[in-house]
Amino acid sequence: MKKSLLVIAAIAALMFSCKPGDGVIRTEVPARPAGQEDMIQFRAEPIADVGIGVVGLGMRGGSAVERLSYVPGSHIAAICDVEPDRAQRSADYLASRGMSANVYTGSEEAYKQLCEDPSVDLVYICTDWIHHVPVALYGMESGKHVALEVPSAETLQACWDLVNTSERTRKHCMILENCCYDFFELTALAMAQAGVFGEIIHAEGAYNHNLDPYWGEYWHNWRLDFNQAHRGDLYPTHGFGPVCQALNIHRGDRLTTLVAMDTDPFNGPKHVEARTGQPCTDFQNGDVTMTMLRTAKGKTVLIEHDVLTPRPYSRMYQLVGTDGYAAKYPYGEICLRSEGAEHVDYQNLGHEKVYRGAKLDELMAQYNNPILTPELVAMAKEVGGHGGMDFIMDYRMIYCLNNGLPLDMDVYDLAEWCCVTELSRISLENGCAPVEVPDFTRGAWDRVQGFSYAFAE
Repeated sequence: MKKSLLVIAAIAALMFSCKPGDGVIRTEVPARPAGQEDMIQFRAEPIADVGIGVVGLGMRGGSAVERLSYVPGSHIAAICDVEPDRAQRSADYLASRGMSANVYTGSEEAYKQLCEDPSVDLVYICTDWIHHVPVALYGMESGKHVALEVPSAETLQACWDLVNTSERTRKHCMILENCCYDFFELTALAMAQAGVFGEIIHAEGAYNHNLDPYWGEYWHNWRLDFNQAHRGDLYPTHGFGPVCQALNIHRGDRLTTLVAMDTDPFNGPKHVEARTGQPCTDFQNGDVTMTMLRTAKGKTVLIEHDVLTPRPYSRMYQLVGTDGYAAKYPYGEICLRSEGAEHVDYQNLGHEKVYRGAKLDELMAQYNNPILTPELVAMAKEVGGHGGMDFIMDYRMIYCLNNGLPLDMDVYDLAEWCCVTELSRISLENGCAPVEVPDFTRGAWDRVQGFSYAFAE
């Protein structure tokens, strides 16, 4: 592990530099290889019945197989896991539903057989984080569209590899960011697009989740090991993705600068010692990591990562506009400008009009997101998956593939949301210095104005 970290550090050192005088660390943006075009609003040939191959059948993959088996316009064509018992468990589930799929298992390269399977159109990747990118790259090289669980990539090099391979092969590479499809986020986005909050100028997101009860559930303890070996925001996309959509990132604006700060690792070593019985003298990740970003149009984002303290679960999700505010955590509320009061009480510091509870529900009901049809909402709530948002994500992906439409989240979303991991580490290891966020679209970030969903005519 230490040797691999030294290699990663050496590669990173080659990929960024600091311009004298301004203190900003600049990351390399490689030229687009000859013959490649960007994937902005890319439309693939329609696939009437998408054959899905699921790789990784553990904590997330097993439930994905069950959920995907209900998505119209698709079928489970193949399943794969290095552990035969997990592959058999999913095969048994499909059999109980009168379905069958090709099964690949027994080796760490079994995924290659699935990617080469002609019945597979989409490789759906739910492995541990380390295997996300190798499977995705092989899938695209094999002529398949790919969808990766989060975080989809952990390094800048991995982000660029995915971008370049997607552009060269003309295959979709989608990040499976389910939080973009939660009901509050979907409705708040619709309200923002309707101008309810004025212009969105600041946003906040987070992954604050006490993982104390879960560390032992991860295959070979990989997630705690990852926190021990790496520093930075290792899981940024749940809080970051939805607010990037509200800020129209690479759809009229782009991220330009990042600054990160973290606490010392107070709790991390205790978790390692409790599991191993040995002293832990080297734990890289701080208990809390905070990252701030600025956009080309002068807007800002704050994101947090905290999986090591007892702080209650929160993705923050806050939108701050020139005329209003929306927040999901710690409780849902929307604040708009009040019409003014006849008598101002200087001891009452709140002058905004606040919507909570039933009043909030009534207000938000007026701004339904266009993808939330009554039929889809009912289906999502019945099938489930984090309250239904997982199913909505899967449904939208398959719907777009069925109809040859651009996906809601493209390979540039993946790269922009995931690059925070390495960029935050670079900032932290250089005294919280500002770091330039690379333009993964290589100049195409303002060709489309405003985030939107595609629909069949």
